[in-house]
Amino acid sequence: MPTADELKDQGIKQFMQQDYEQAVDTFRQAVAAYEDDGTADMAAEMQVNLGLALHSLGQYEDALEQMNMAHAIFAQLNDSNRRAQVLGNMARVYAKLGNSEQAITNYREASAIFLELGDEENYGQTVLAMADLQLRSGNIMQAAATYEVGLDYVKQPNARQRIMKSLLGLRNKITGGGAPDKDDDQDADQDSDA
Repeated sequence: MPTADELKDQGIKQFMQQDYEQAVDTFRQAVAAYEDDGTADMAAEMQVNLGLALHSLGQYEDALEQMNMAHAIFAQLNDSNRRAQVLGNMARVYAKLGNSEQAITNYREASAIFLELGDEENYGQTVLAMADLQLRSGNIMQAAATYEVGLDYVKQPNARQRIMKSLLGLRNKITGGGAPDKDDDQDADQDSDA
């Protein structure tokens, strides 16, 4: 009989090999094994993995059910980092279901937690995921502003993100957008005194 850790490793390997059906079975066994061991946080982590495998199979409602149960456990354990991660994963599932509003809500909650934890990289990546969803929903100006915020926090942007950053910089030069210079703020203060 494999241990909980062995089941976890096996499930991850199956998931990475895109053998999602087998991964679902293995992650279910891992959840039960970690529950038997009394390791609630690891059982919840396996529920997230199970949810990701179900998501990959297009079983979105089942995926959300597993992720919601994991979220409740992470909240009970005051594990903010894992709560934020599962909220981001749930947002992706809601987006697949066409529920952009709930997806954005989850991304906002996740990004706020990451920022509170001082995890700037995950904050930036979560904000960028929200911007992608806004763009796909047709909210181009809102997406551009959200991208701008997210890109400021990503330390090593990928090629697509570097292009977006360049385009936003160009837009700001052309339109005079972006953050005002400090000298401009002082001029405005002096003008209002007159």
